[in-house]
Amino acid sequence: MNAISEQLGAYTPLIINVSKAILFLVVGYIVAGMVARFIRNRITPLEKVDDTLGNFAASMARWAILTIVVIAVLQLFGFQATSLVAVLGAASLAIGLALQGTLSDVASGVMLIIFRPYKLGDYVNVGGTSGTVQSVDLFVTYMVTPDNVQIIMPNSKAWGSIITNYSAQTTRRVDLTFGIDYSNSADKAMQIILDLANADMRVQKVPEPWVAVTNLGDSSVDITTRLWCDAADYWALKFDMLKAVKEAFDEQGIDIPYPHTQIISVNRNEKDEA
Repeated sequence: MNAISEQLGAYTPLIINVSKAILFLVVGYIVAGMVARFIRNRITPLEKVDDTLGNFAASMARWAILTIVVIAVLQLFGFQATSLVAVLGAASLAIGLALQGTLSDVASGVMLIIFRPYKLGDYVNVGGTSGTVQSVDLFVTYMVTPDNVQIIMPNSKAWGSIITNYSAQTTRRVDLTFGIDYSNSADKAMQIILDLANADMRVQKVPEPWVAVTNLGDSSVDITTRLWCDAADYWALKFDMLKAVKEAFDEQGIDIPYPHTQIISVNRNEKDEA
């Protein structure tokens, strides 16, 4: 029993330190989350501050607190902060090479916050991936697609790609092209489209609706219209105009060409006589 007690006594400091380390990590994790939420809730309501900045600042604070907690835990096991700094300094090159992707994500996140090519709620296309921006974190950007699929993109990829922001401007232009048969009147079709555009309250008067013949195709005369509207009305106006023009063409006898397949049947007896 004495031997067992002596062995347990030898491990007592280690057990105490492990218990402290677990406690520090748990408390530190909770505190980091609370501080991040506090910063986000304080910055987000400010009218002059972008919501993206609030999320990014909260993320930075969270990771800073977690880093301090990890250093404190290491000190419990005999690692001094000064020694850690010296070791990190000596191994900075190796660490930089090993974490170059992560460091690049952090640097790119800072650039995204400074230049703000997009903000929370914007619908964007980043390097061929489209979605609505949900959050810009210290390392990644979170987006969600129209069919509610989450996309997590590293900040370095986002910053290094072509960014198309469909929400950056308050207005957008709807471009639609309709093909009519060569036997129909182009002027009549253009007037139908123009009347429908002018009747729709979502279509802005300045710039005024534009309609013109833009191409003479193999089987159709192509008429293009360009309509300006509020960005929020873009898709609804586009779909409604497609439907309205189709129905108006049907009522006014304007034909929309479509591919036809003609099958010629040859009677074998007639073929032999020939």
